[in-house]
Amino acid sequence: MRILVTNDDGITAPGLRELVNTLSEKHEVLVVAPSQEASATGHAITIRLPIWVKEMKIDDKFLGYSVMGTPADCVKLGLDVFSKGKVDLILSGINRGPNLGTDIIYSGTVSGALEGALQGVPSMAISMCDFDDPKYETGAKVAEKLVDEFPWELLPEFCAINVNVPDLPYEEIKGFRVTRQSRRRYRDYFEARRDPYGNTYYWMLGDVIEDDTSPDSDYLAVKEGYVSITPITIFLTAEDVYKELKRRMKW
Repeated sequence: MRILVTNDDGITAPGLRELVNTLSEKHEVLVVAPSQEASATGHAITIRLPIWVKEMKIDDKFLGYSVMGTPADCVKLGLDVFSKGKVDLILSGINRGPNLGTDIIYSGTVSGALEGALQGVPSMAISMCDFDDPKYETGAKVAEKLVDEFPWELLPEFCAINVNVPDLPYEEIKGFRVTRQSRRRYRDYFEARRDPYGNTYYWMLGDVIEDDTSPDSDYLAVKEGYVSITPITIFLTAEDVYKELKRRMKW
């Protein structure tokens, strides 16, 4: 299988390298990833600046293409330029930190997978639910299992999967759970600070709100030691509201 790998932590991120090393044992892997940190860039694409690309080597070994752009840029370039469309699967990750609930709106990792889905390629975003010392080897084993065993043929057009992995040794993971995007979100606030010259700037902080008690919630699955697998789509229409508005609004 030919797999295109991208991320939003940058091409030298340890999560990406762990994923590539694991998948390369059985698959052909093409890496096209941002040259620098691109977290929380959402589904941004570069349209008013040139997109610089260079080959990246580590220890004199070719790793992939380093792109001065976003994860969505990387997927577009990977498909159109570097693979000529010959890709069986797209993986975005392994991300440092979770992408649960409303994280997916902001996440460059998830947007890499959604761009793949938009281009008609089965795609997966994968994240480790820890920021301090993620067990990327666990995430890589999870990714390998899903690459080989997930029923990719069941994914409809424009649909990807968002995978979140508990930060546990692989043998301690309880299993895999199909979940939905939860209402997990943030209560943001801004802290005013001053630079050495007396100018005011603001730092965004926030508290996590986890009040979605549905047993199918993505964050509950991870808390209980399961890998969360959430099917997601690029379309955002609120279908129930759409139908009700169509019924009521006759003017």
